Amino acid sequence: MDDRLKAALLLLASNGFMTVAWYGHLRFKKAPLMVAIVASWAIAFFEYCLQVPANRIGYRVLSAYQLKILQEAITLVVFIVFAWAWLGEGFQLKYLASFGLILAAVVVAFR
Repeated sequence: MDDRLKAALLLLASNGFMTVAWYGHLRFKKAPLMVAIVASWAIAFFEYCLQVPANRIGYRVLSAYQLKILQEAITLVVFIVFAWAWLGEGFQLKYLASFGLILAAVVVAFR
């Protein structure tokens, strides 16, 4: 498997964990803050277990700037799905326009 694809897949998985760690607790409004913090840190451990190898592998074939921009684009895709499926939030046209601008940044960075 190509290192770019490996890095992208690892970033996708790590961003799944990151998004759950950062925003998953929002659905549990009555849970104590300390429980949310500890649970988030526990989930974030797995995010780091994927993020670090993603960056190591990706840095073989991409610049650090390209890795960061790729990671941000993946983060948005993961978050859009998460906000819709887990938080029940709708998707608006202004979010699509914002995402398009970030996607344009990815295209520019990889040219």
